[in-house]
Amino acid sequence: MSDGALIADWKRTRFHGLAMTEVQKFASGSPEERAELVIGLTRAGCATRRRKTYVDAGVRLWLGGVHLLIRALGFGRVLRLLSLAAPGYARADLPSAEELGRLKRAVQSHSSRSWFVNGDCKSEAVTAFVLLRRCGLQAVLHVGVREHPFALHAWTVSGGLCIPDADPRGHAFTPVLSIDCGGC
Repeated sequence: MSDGALIADWKRTRFHGLAMTEVQKFASGSPEERAELVIGLTRAGCATRRRKTYVDAGVRLWLGGVHLLIRALGFGRVLRLLSLAAPGYARADLPSAEELGRLKRAVQSHSSRSWFVNGDCKSEAVTAFVLLRRCGLQAVLHVGVREHPFALHAWTVSGGLCIPDADPRGHAFTPVLSIDCGGC
């Protein structure tokens, strides 16, 4: 709407309006201002109180779906689609090391146990990026290159933890592409 926003809650058939100043504050304001608006939306019943967490079954589904998309469309096209699957916003709070470690273990265990994915770094990195961004957490997807012997590698960084490891088997990769704002 030109002078604000209308949020529709179709399950409860309710509507909640936001003035244009509130929309601008949410889009370009400080984390504290956004938090104040989210608290208001939570009280109105238009937002959830807790951060979405991923379950291991969801990790397996995302991993398989991402791998299938990479095989069907190609890695470059999947990177262009990230803005649709991974929203470009971040919460003010930082992810806990325990939460990131659990996600890393889940992604790598499902990847190594699956005959379909079989430890593909591209699938692991994109899956971790999408799941972290869908939880509202800051994440950066890197694609790196090594010259001798030539190899490419992809990994996601969030809170200082890399999913999968940034230097597998001790080989350092130089980042040539970094995506941090949902595919931009």
